[in-house]
This record gives sequence, structure tokens and C-alpha cells, in this order.
Amino acid sequence: MRCIRMFYFFKKRKKEPKNLKEVLKQIEELEEKQKKIVCEMESLKKGQKFSIQKIGMVRYNPFPDSIGGNQSFSIALLDANNNGIIITSLYVKEGNRVYGKPVKNGHSEYQLSKEEKRAVARAICP
Repeated sequence: MRCIRMFYFFKKRKKEPKNLKEVLKQIEELEEKQKKIVCEMESLKKGQKFSIQKIGMVRYNPFPDSIGGNQSFSIALLDANNNGIIITSLYVKEGNRVYGKPVKNGHSEYQLSKEEKRAVARAICP
């Protein structure tokens, strides 16, 4: 004989309020829960502004006369305010060099290469 499982999606877990006093109590509890949820959402919104939200990447060959593919790259990692970093990796036959530059409001205090500028532009306007 096969065992049949029944799912009670519509089964009520709480008892129905019996009078107006119980209804009001449930409404108050719901209002408190809603206030907590709104507070948590606001906190998440504030924190999210500082997380990486925008990414732009450019692959290229920094030395056109050398053999090899576009193994070098620049990647911009920015938050909602266009603040973050640019990481550039230059690949040559002798080795690899990695550079990092800070970005504030979409610009860096350090001089950016054209590839780094393109990476920032791609991150801001994909």
C-alpha cells in the first residue's frame, strides 16, 4: 500500500481571534513586527551603498609588439557612490606585475592609463 502525504498549505497554524480584544492584540503584534522589518531594511539599504555594486573590466595587450594574447587586464570595483579600487595586472614574458589604485567619485588621485579609465567608465555606465 502506498503512503500518501498530504500537504496542508491552507491549514491555519494559529487559532482565530475570538473577540475584538484578541484582534487588536494581533494587529499590535503585526505593527511591531512591521516596525522591526522597516528598521532592518533601512539598515540594509545604508550598508549596501558601501558594497561592490559596479564592475568594469578591460583585457588588453600592453605591448603590441610582444607575442601573446590579451593577458593583461584592468578591473574597476566600485560602490554606489563610484568609490572603490582599480586593479591592474600587466603580463609580460618575464613575469607579472599587479597594481592597485583607489577611486573616489569615479576618479583617482593617481594617473590612470587609458585602459583603467575604460574600466572605470564600464563600471559606471555598463
